[in-house]
Amino acid sequence: MRRLKLLIIILVITVITKNAYNAILLDRVIAVVNKEVITWSELFKMMEYESTDQIKALTEEERNKVFKENEAIFLDKLIDFKLQLQEAKRLGFEVKQDEIQEAIENIKKKYSMNDTDFEESLKKEGFTLEDYKKRLSEQMLISKFLNYQIRNKVVVSEEEIKRFLEKDKRELLDSESYRIRQIFFKRPKDDDIKSIEEKAAIVIQKLNEGEDFSNLCHEYSDDPSAKTGGDLGVVKKGDLSKEFVHVISNMKTGDISKPFWTEKGLHIIKLDEIIPAPDIEKIKENVRKQLAEDIFSKRYKSLIKELREKSHIEIRL
Repeated sequence: MRRLKLLIIILVITVITKNAYNAILLDRVIAVVNKEVITWSELFKMMEYESTDQIKALTEEERNKVFKENEAIFLDKLIDFKLQLQEAKRLGFEVKQDEIQEAIENIKKKYSMNDTDFEESLKKEGFTLEDYKKRLSEQMLISKFLNYQIRNKVVVSEEEIKRFLEKDKRELLDSESYRIRQIFFKRPKDDDIKSIEEKAAIVIQKLNEGEDFSNLCHEYSDDPSAKTGGDLGVVKKGDLSKEFVHVISNMKTGDISKPFWTEKGLHIIKLDEIIPAPDIEKIKENVRKQLAEDIFSKRYKSLIKELREKSHIEIRL
């Protein structure tokens, strides 16, 4: 009995010592950013928060290995995060409690959650409500800072949009796109066109009798797309040969064409879908957003570089 008690005491001491050691490891300082320390536990929490579903699905040992291999990358991101927070505070930006609460209410409304659902969702992600409010507050603060420093100053002119669009005029010339399937007969080397046309006639007859287009593709088509039921995907009008364009111009969705020749061979196509061309104003607006994001990205990198250059950063990993 005495030996058992002694063994239990030793095990308890071992567990306590091990946990204490782990706590020390987790709380060790791994970086200093302008007198503000970053601990390993803070970095670990960030890595857990930003993990993909695939990483979260790993065992604890596998996950910790991934974190260890990528800790320097995550630490860089955390340092950038700290630098932006510090600069935002220095410039006098702040986030009020009612702004945080309004943001939370908007999230709950978007995902149809009540208070209990919301807090349960946070628990699954490893957050308490207070932890989440703190992180949300920091993200909102940085957002205000970046809007002031960069985003609100980004202007994309009509001339820039025009230059961008001129790089690929065909995007504008394509009036529409099509989702097409085909049964294809390769043009014979001996130019025995009649035998190919007879095969195509048999296919047309079977289609008229109600046989499935995809099944006939598997059976007759010489095209690699036969494996997927003849599916050619979505094809822009400008990418099609003149023969295809001519045939499709007389078809409606769901129609099957008569056999027609191109220089490659004989085709029977089924028009699964006609996709209208995007509105020109929508195209311009999308280009405007893309160019604005490109400008923002370049200026953001410059801002981070500037913040790093004027800061004291000490890495202790």
